[in-house]
Amino acid sequence: MLKGKRIGILAGPDYEDLELHYPHIRLMEEGAEVKVLAPDRKTVKGKRGLSVKPDLTAKESRAEDFDGLIIPGGWSPDRLRRHKEVLKLVKTAHRQGKILAAICHGAQVLISAKLLQGRHITCFAAIKDDVVNAGARYSDTPVVRDGNLITSRSPADLPYFCREIISALSSKPSRKT
Repeated sequence: MLKGKRIGILAGPDYEDLELHYPHIRLMEEGAEVKVLAPDRKTVKGKRGLSVKPDLTAKESRAEDFDGLIIPGGWSPDRLRRHKEVLKLVKTAHRQGKILAAICHGAQVLISAKLLQGRHITCFAAIKDDVVNAGARYSDTPVVRDGNLITSRSPADLPYFCREIISALSSKPSRKT
């Protein structure tokens, strides 16, 4: 279903393990090429002990090489948003109309990239006030899609999150190479 699609998943220290690995595996099952992107090439450890080796750094990554980006939650987004290369990649992908999917605390990266003004999203309840203060309209639902933005609240929402990402990517033409 996603053959020819290329997805980047952002990884930072203490990512929520399921929120990175579940979409990674699920999108590969659909035929997508999935790359893990991080601030550097060091192995990144999740909150629950899983780890992942990045394929590319954020600086090496180009938005035009991907059909979409996924931002897992955990404590990772608070660290990722401190890297200008990560924010530049996310802003550029957004400007190009790429799918941006954030789950749990992943919306913190969208906040720092200043992409939420006037948008409708969901997120982990603890950062609801942050997304509202960034100009977004919040809904407490498993998944929200607003144009190219797809958001979910927690690992419990992963089936809805992944289905929406797959649906969005299936309906968009592949990136230009």
